[in-house]
Amino acid sequence: MKLTRLWTSFAQQVDARPDATALVAKGGHVSYGELADLVADASHRLDRLGTTGGEPVGVPATKTPRTIALVLACLRRGVPVVLPSPTLPAASMQRLLDRAGCRHVIHADDGGSAPAGAAPAPATPHGPDDIAFVLTTSGSTGLPKLVPLSAGAVERFADWAAVQFDLGPGAATLNYAPLNFDLCFLDVWATLHHGGTVVLVDPAAATNGRHLLDAIDDNAVTVVQTVPMTYQLLVDAAGDAGRKLPSVRHAMFTGDHMPTRYLARLPEVFPDSRFYNIYGCTETNDSFLHEVDRNAIPADGVPLGTPLPGVEAVVLDDAGAVVTGPGRGELIVATPFQAARYLGADPQAPNPFVDAPVGRPPGSAARFYRTGDIVRRDGDGLLRLEGRNDHQVKVRGTRVNTSAVEQVLLDHDEVAEAVVIAVPDPVAGHVLHAVLRRVPGAAVGALGLRQHCAQHLPTAAIPSTLRLSEAPLPRTSTGKVDRQSLGPIQRPPHSGAAATRKESIR
Repeated sequence: MKLTRLWTSFAQQVDARPDATALVAKGGHVSYGELADLVADASHRLDRLGTTGGEPVGVPATKTPRTIALVLACLRRGVPVVLPSPTLPAASMQRLLDRAGCRHVIHADDGGSAPAGAAPAPATPHGPDDIAFVLTTSGSTGLPKLVPLSAGAVERFADWAAVQFDLGPGAATLNYAPLNFDLCFLDVWATLHHGGTVVLVDPAAATNGRHLLDAIDDNAVTVVQTVPMTYQLLVDAAGDAGRKLPSVRHAMFTGDHMPTRYLARLPEVFPDSRFYNIYGCTETNDSFLHEVDRNAIPADGVPLGTPLPGVEAVVLDDAGAVVTGPGRGELIVATPFQAARYLGADPQAPNPFVDAPVGRPPGSAARFYRTGDIVRRDGDGLLRLEGRNDHQVKVRGTRVNTSAVEQVLLDHDEVAEAVVIAVPDPVAGHVLHAVLRRVPGAAVGALGLRQHCAQHLPTAAIPSTLRLSEAPLPRTSTGKVDRQSLGPIQRPPHSGAAATRKESIR
């Protein structure tokens, strides 16, 4: 066995370019040499714990240089690092860490420095199949699941990302996502792996568009990967201030639907950038990539794109049969970067990690992941996301996907955020409720939004209630609307069959 490249590549950057900037954080710049010193301090803390290779350590994912150093120290020692969100309630975090088998939890910013001249224990040999990271899913519907990812999987992803997005020395990557989110494999770990600079966005200022503009401009950021909400903040702030971001060369959006009106404004704000839609999930990392033609922004949304090198993608119909031509079904994928299982999963729970579908050609991947996403393949072979299979409901006998309804609402020029919730109804089966935030200065009301929906949706898919909010909708740590925090949604007084004639609007 040998040391993982996740560690050795970083160590090579330290030796070759110790004065180059590794991190830009709230407290200033951290060079590769200074980050290596922080790693040495963190390694001493691991030594004092008596950790051994293969035994996981919990590291709450506060976004600081010391947390990054502690993760690097774990990689150096072959210690799997479990990265829960620091915003998890204490009881939930303890349950999660117990499930992961963590005897030790280290809060990165609680430790001091090692004694002068003290050397940490030697780096521990470990192989590419050994677990390096344990991430958590968003946990919006309960305790997050634990996703163990091997060193080899992360290395393969880092190598692909470095070539695709020019992540070597001279590159600067904006890190908007929390450190427990899979976007950090590109933003942080691939960037450090290949000698670039990571610009850490202060979570306290993450919704301040002017702050984000300054972070990109002041640090000559070349790579931005984030959720559509961040681009909305950037586009609005840039428009208000009359600013552009010419340093950016690659701008990727992922994790949610990108409203067309904001997509159309990206070329003005990022005059020298290429634009990409990236599709993936925590369990598989990135699976699809689509480059958007900056001179021909599509009006009908962006497809998922083409599979990344080594990725296999299959569409299954409702009966579980492979869809070979144009058609609709659930997307399942196998990637070179994916997990093999959940850690500590309930054996009675449905397992989305499945054997390859019958009829796959020789040499295909043995295990696939059921994404739960419903896609449609067109005549050109392009896949488009239609929603999730867990967002499929029946309304008065008609199958409706609430994700599709949300996308229609978001395509309205005066809607900034939208979420649609289906509430069981004894007559209609389900009743749809929409919660929306309008853009500042918007005049559209519930009636205008209903008329907009009627132009693009069947009658059954038009929400029965439309609740307008002035405050931003609550978000999970991964940037998606937190449905659990919206509060109870009540059935309107006119629901069921009568709702086809008279809907409650508030």
